Amino acid sequence: MTKVNCLNPISNLGLDRLNDNYEMTEDFAEAEVALVRSASMHDMDLPDSLMAVARAGAGVNNIPLDVCAEKGVVVFNTPGANANGVKELVLCGMLLASRDIIGGNQWVADNKADENINKTMEKAKKNFAGNELKGKKLGVIGLGAIGRLVANIGVSMGMEVYGTDPYLSVEGALSIKRTVHIVKTREEIFKECDFITVHTPLVDDTKEMINKDTMAMMKDGVVILNFARDLLVCDDDMAEALKSGKVKKYVTDFPNAKTANMEGVIATPHLGASTEESEDNCAIMAVDQIMDFVENGNIVNSVNYPAATLGVCDKAGRVTVCHKNIPNMISQLTSAVASEGVNVADMVDKSRGDFAYAIMDLDHETSEALVEKLNAVDGVIKVRVVK
Repeated sequence: MTKVNCLNPISNLGLDRLNDNYEMTEDFAEAEVALVRSASMHDMDLPDSLMAVARAGAGVNNIPLDVCAEKGVVVFNTPGANANGVKELVLCGMLLASRDIIGGNQWVADNKADENINKTMEKAKKNFAGNELKGKKLGVIGLGAIGRLVANIGVSMGMEVYGTDPYLSVEGALSIKRTVHIVKTREEIFKECDFITVHTPLVDDTKEMINKDTMAMMKDGVVILNFARDLLVCDDDMAEALKSGKVKKYVTDFPNAKTANMEGVIATPHLGASTEESEDNCAIMAVDQIMDFVENGNIVNSVNYPAATLGVCDKAGRVTVCHKNIPNMISQLTSAVASEGVNVADMVDKSRGDFAYAIMDLDHETSEALVEKLNAVDGVIKVRVVK
């Protein structure tokens, strides 16, 4: 029986997929699997029993990835499960920035006591006139699960869409509408587009990539949208750009003490994935990945260990090994198996940075003696018998 702890409320559509081999526990100290959304795990003591953490969402800033990797705890996330929810909010952001819907709505609220509001609004509405999206140039920086959907919806709205992503996969490219212009650099988008939306992870190359130098390349009156990560945009430089009119509107899902007080900012309180559908999809994906890991040892969508899968085991035994990514590990693991007179019927060993993961299918059941020998190999972090 695998004990599962939820650090945040998780959709029942996901939890209901757990079968009788799983038991819910409120005690994290005895958990073997943890499901989490926004709860911070950085100051938590990870129990020795813990073998996996699944984040029902894409971002994993609330999880100590390196600490988990050192303890052989595989961390999963659910990329793409909330993509449609974010895409729809990006579209909403573009509409809010183009049409002064917020100003018009506030005017109605301020004048609701006016018995002749149906007449006075005809004079007032000119103050809230805006522009249409059709025919405008949309630049999408980052063509992952969300960025691709945003690019495609831009085409559907009649926009001329440009996209860039140095890591765009063949599969990803095939899911993008053919009229989207794929360009090589962000600079091409900075120079060309009326709307620029960012959908990249926060890494050294993307931190504050929207700054005074890059905004200087942009058209006057550009609209910038950030539904990805707060620190992709330099707040101080954005304040100056909004004051000067270089940037018409900054739409962000990550308000902070600075942006919440800036004129020209349209901010929402991190609502990108806050839909019932997104929460359900994330929970389902997280639980499915956890079950595949627990029952088969397969890793799909981990953020601290490599992807590795051998499908469903049809051999007598299966053992998995979290280990350091150092030379001679595979030969040492297979030698340990051979020393027990056991044949390796199939095997996969993948690495990611400083860590690696092996799945070995065996022609005999996995004995305690074999587990001891595998644990004794220098560089091995955790051995788990799947079958």
